[in-house]
This record gives sequence, structure tokens and C-alpha cells, in this order.
Amino acid sequence: MNADPLLDGLEVYCVGGAVRDRLLGWPVVDRDWVVVGATPQEMLRRGFKPVGRDFPVFLHPHSHEEYALARTERKAGRGYTGFRVHASPEVTLEEDLARRDLTINAMAQAPDGRLIDPYDGQADLEARRLRHVSPAFVEDPLRVLRTARFLARYTELGFHIDAGTRRLMGKLVESGEMHHLVAERVWTETEKALGELHPEAYFRALDDCGALDVLMPELSADDLGLEAALERLHRLPEDNGDRSRWRWARLVEHLEDQERERLTQRLRLPNAYAELARQVAKTRHLRLSVATLGLNARETMDWLDGIDAWRRSERVAPLFDLVSLEDTQLATDLALSWRLAAQIHPASLLEEGFKGKALGEELARRRFETIESALQKSD
Repeated sequence: MNADPLLDGLEVYCVGGAVRDRLLGWPVVDRDWVVVGATPQEMLRRGFKPVGRDFPVFLHPHSHEEYALARTERKAGRGYTGFRVHASPEVTLEEDLARRDLTINAMAQAPDGRLIDPYDGQADLEARRLRHVSPAFVEDPLRVLRTARFLARYTELGFHIDAGTRRLMGKLVESGEMHHLVAERVWTETEKALGELHPEAYFRALDDCGALDVLMPELSADDLGLEAALERLHRLPEDNGDRSRWRWARLVEHLEDQERERLTQRLRLPNAYAELARQVAKTRHLRLSVATLGLNARETMDWLDGIDAWRRSERVAPLFDLVSLEDTQLATDLALSWRLAAQIHPASLLEEGFKGKALGEELARRRFETIESALQKSD
């Protein structure tokens, strides 16, 4: 493993996710490395590029993989940043592994392929168990989110959270530590979970330990609403191009506008997520209204205006697909109305002499009449 001349004389181990996923037969995407017994000066002398702000991490100048000096951590404040890091040549591999969250992430592989597993991570992999390395788990609130995210990834393989670890997750919530997580880290873990095979497992795990009530109270307020939302995570438009964004939109589509906006602001969502969630919520409102009162031209026109269909026509087809999951006839009627109304262009009205405000009013009027006529014919 150490054929690289830059690593000659260094005690280097592959650690964490790469070791875990290799043992699981899961695709290995990234590899992280721990260097034992070295100093920052030695790493710099060999040509490694420093990137760590809080502790010594270096990028290999050719592979660009991360090499971190072995370190320990001591709790010194609130939140996931409240740690004092000690990195020195005296820190052993076992001490470095001890600071990790779960046993399945606390394994290392030596250059000769030998597995170093001081905390029985391999046994937990075989038992399909997510278990904390030590009681120090309760010092870092981010570990609650990471544990829930790993459950979302590996639920397909039958993984579960160890009962003792579940208790520590609840203890972390009770301690108030979750309040000190910054929005960016909460969203980073949540976005990753939305891309996993079973994102519903992430939200259920957070709900079970009380973390969801702290981080996303709008979702936890109604258990029946949450369960219905989680069931929607796998009911998405076909070929949507961004599974995570659509999953988030489906998760929050039932919230009132003010609730959804509060959640958006609290998590500091990217605009793309917030905007799609708004469109999907409008589409849900239309579908529920039609189920009660039937479809009319005014609601159809308001919906098309609300999703900015005339300027952003690429939004329309995926939302039709979304509607068709619940009501194929409604999707057909909307598609017909849109197809006909979209054929009315401002350019033709300009040629007729319409300008300014009058142009906009006439354009809206003709589109509305076209939609009304289309819906009457479809009855």
C-alpha cells in the first residue's frame, strides 16, 4: 500500500468509511488516511498541502486524498465545534480511533492489509448494528445526525441503531446540545440523507430521540402528518433529475406557507430547494382543491402563474408527472390547458398593436379564455 515514495518511512493507515464499505462490499468512493508518529513539519517537507484549520490535515500533492495526523479530542465548549484537539507524534492509532462516533467507522487497515479493529467494528458490521465507540459520543451533537444518516444508508442491509446508542442520542437531545448545531451542518447531513436509499429512516431516527422536535419542529408537530410525508419520499416524478430536491419538496409540501418558510429560514436552505418546495406545495393545494370543488379555469391560471410557468416552462412537465401520481385525469386536463394556452405568445399581440399594461392584460385574458374552453371540452 505504501509504494508511494512520499509515504516512505511514514506509519500510514486507511481509516473510516473506506474500510467500513470495503468490508460491507459497498462501493468505496473516498479514502481517508491517518498518519501516526509524524509532525506537520515533516508532512510539509514531503510536499503535502495543509488544509486543516482546527487540526493538521494535509492533501497529497498528486492523489489529493486527505492525510490527517493522529489526534485526540477533549470537550471544551458547546456544540460540535467545542473541542480541543491534540495532534502529536505520541498519539497512537487506537487513541485516534477512539474519538470516532461509531464502531463501524473506527477501524483501520494497515499497509499489509491487516485490519486494526480495537472497538469491534467488524462484529457490529456483521450484526448490522450502529453502535457508539465510547460514552464520549454524548459530547458531539452532530453524531445524532450522522448516526441517523448511516441508518438511512444501510437500512437496506438490515442495520439498526444499538439500544445503548439510542439512549445516548436521547441524552444528547435532553442536554440541550442540539440547539448549538449551526444550520449549515444540520442541512449538510440532511441533504446527504435525502440522497440515501431510505431517507425516511433518517427522519424517523431523529423523531424517535427528540432531535426532530429541536431541529425541525414543523415536521415533528404532527406524527400522522410526518408519517404521510415520509411515505411520499419514494413517490417522485420520473426522470426528475434531482432526487434530493424532490424528496425535500414532498416532505414539506403539506406544511402551511408560514411553517415552510420558517423551516427554510432555520435551515438556510439553498434557493433551489426552497423554490421547488414552494411549487410542489402550490401543486398540492391545487390538487386538494380540485378533489373537493372540481377544476376551473381560474385555479388553473393561478397555478400556472404561481409556478411562473410562462417564463419557466421547464417546471411544468415534472409537476404534471407529480399530479399524475395521485390523479391522472387532473394531470391530463392540466396538460391540455397548458399546451393550448402556451401557444398564445406576446409577439402576436404586439403585432396587433397591444403595448405595455394593455399587452399583459390581453395576454392573460386570452390565455384564461383558452384554458376555460379547453376545460369545458374535457368535461
